[in-house]
Amino acid sequence: MLVCAKRDGVVCADVSNMILLGDMLPGKVASLLSINSIREGLEVSHRAITSWLSILEVFYYHFRIYPYQSKKIRSIKKEPKLYLYDWSEIDDEGARFENMLASHLLKFVRYIAESEGHKINLNYLRNVDKKETDFLVTVENKPWFAVEAKLNEDSLDPNLIYFKERLNIPFIYQVIKKDKVDILKDGIRIISASKFLTGLI
Repeated sequence: MLVCAKRDGVVCADVSNMILLGDMLPGKVASLLSINSIREGLEVSHRAITSWLSILEVFYYHFRIYPYQSKKIRSIKKEPKLYLYDWSEIDDEGARFENMLASHLLKFVRYIAESEGHKINLNYLRNVDKKETDFLVTVENKPWFAVEAKLNEDSLDPNLIYFKERLNIPFIYQVIKKDKVDILKDGIRIISASKFLTGLI
């Protein structure tokens, strides 16, 4: 039961809409986060959605990663991708797997930043032609390694080759859920998540 203190009902409406927003977000995981789309769905202002997302992020409900900026790939500039700290809420298996990898990569990046003092970031890759790779880890804004999440596909994602060549990324991984896979194709390692994750921390 929702209890609100303000007479005009504004607080009640805000809390109710934040609950609806929280219900919507698991379905937005692993895709570009469009605040306008959410705003239209909830029929509230852009400012309200922005504020509520920030509140939920402060309370560790979700986190956002942003596109890596480079003229070499004509990258998109603004829209983040959203992931949940508790990926068990996600129904779609592919999105849930990608979210799991995102969470572990975020922990890895934060650990390296705090323990070794490096300026290290977690981004994703996407250009204006909609070529995309799920994750890119950078050090001092230079690509270190990229990761593409796939459930069971051990055929190489061509976008990995595209970004590898244009950004000169030293290490590329296609991480799959299927177990007991570790092969090298065109300088890109296709590897089971169980093995990849043991190498992070």
